[in-house]
Amino acid sequence: HTCAGYMVYVAYTFANVFKCGNSDVFWCTADIGWVTGHSYIVYGPLLQGATTLMFEGVPTHPDAGRFWAVIDKHKVNQFYTAPTAIRSLMAFGDEWIKPYNLSSLKVIGSVGEPINEEAWNWYHKNIGKEKCPIVDTWWQTETGGIMITSLPGIHPQRAAHAGFPIPGIQPVLLDGAGQELQGNDVEGYLCIKFPWPSILRTTYGDHERCRQTYFSNYKDYYFTGDGARRDEHGLYRIIGRVDDVINVSGHRIGTAEVENAINESEYVIESAVVGYPHDIKGQGIYAFVICKNIDSNHDHIRTDVQETVSRI
Repeated sequence: HTCAGYMVYVAYTFANVFKCGNSDVFWCTADIGWVTGHSYIVYGPLLQGATTLMFEGVPTHPDAGRFWAVIDKHKVNQFYTAPTAIRSLMAFGDEWIKPYNLSSLKVIGSVGEPINEEAWNWYHKNIGKEKCPIVDTWWQTETGGIMITSLPGIHPQRAAHAGFPIPGIQPVLLDGAGQELQGNDVEGYLCIKFPWPSILRTTYGDHERCRQTYFSNYKDYYFTGDGARRDEHGLYRIIGRVDDVINVSGHRIGTAEVENAINESEYVIESAVVGYPHDIKGQGIYAFVICKNIDSNHDHIRTDVQETVSRI
């Protein structure tokens, strides 16, 4: 990234996405070595003169109420964390939330991966108390800052949907031939058709690799490597990496879609899906699942997961 382009864009997105007021306290729980930490612990908040809270540790030590205790103690107004952390804390049960009122919160955010519907609804109900907008942000290290999200108080919200592009960002969905898919209710390869201030300029020490990876797949587009769906209202839902796809009987199935369905099961906390060779279908789907309230009847859990995936 260039210094000026990166600086301008993180300041712009921080101001518009989080609506952080002069006396507000902003908390992003990311590791400071991750791009989210660079952009939304340090640069974005400080460029806007915000109070930014830094945290070192894990959300479950000394107990699963650690995040909520910090929010109440420091009167945090904007809270930005990852779906993995949300799902982890869901598994400990709601009793770890009850001692805290969380009334200072105004906006709550999600970053790092697509958030599944169950986690989105839990977050909205238990942490946001159904009054805080959720900013489910899609962006990449390469983009420097948030690209797609619902702006609080402005855009509609839908569980597991990132939302609309940030003003000035021009995403498109392309088909396999590189043609733009027009209208809504379509699915394709997520690309950006016009540059923005913090667009990557190169890959350190290997400019040709940068060109090949991001700009050679589709002429005159930045290729994100993600697949996405634009719903009937124009909201974007990120499906997952296009190279993370399982081909079952000729059907290309994104692993993130299957994981989202599995996670809807009442027994499941977290899941990871991979493909395996299948003599008839080409590939089959194998899921690694972390369960809660597990008992000795594994067949019952397996059946429930399979029925949940079939239903969704």
